[in-house]
Amino acid sequence: MKLRDISPYWVALAFACGALAVLIFHQGAIHLLFKSGILANAPYQMRPVGPLGVPAVLNAAFWGGVWALVYAALRHRFPANLHPLPMGFVFGILGPTLFGWFVLAPMRGNPVAAGFVLENMARGVFINGMFGVGVAALFLLADRYLPRAP
Repeated sequence: MKLRDISPYWVALAFACGALAVLIFHQGAIHLLFKSGILANAPYQMRPVGPLGVPAVLNAAFWGGVWALVYAALRHRFPANLHPLPMGFVFGILGPTLFGWFVLAPMRGNPVAAGFVLENMARGVFINGMFGVGVAALFLLADRYLPRAP
């Protein structure tokens, strides 16, 4: 993607896809793990986080929008012979998961890579991978049903 291709429409669309992917797919994955007894925390957490004290789920939706901007910038570089949904899953693992493990966790004083506890790592891979699938699915829908940038 070239800088001249970026428009306010493109940014808003990408951000909306990411925020919705968090609210539907990411939190849906958390709901599945919670209901199956694999995860102790319920989805759609409203506890305040960060310096602004916004609800955790809205904080996650915001950062999902930011990650979707990264996905949107990179998606045309993915191999053309691979379907976007598995590529979205891979993006969710390689982007948000690795960033969370190796950048955010140390900043927050948490163990790197979920303490290398495989069960905890697998949960993160699944949840963020489903976020990536959601972003890819929403971009597919947007490509099909929404107009191109004016």
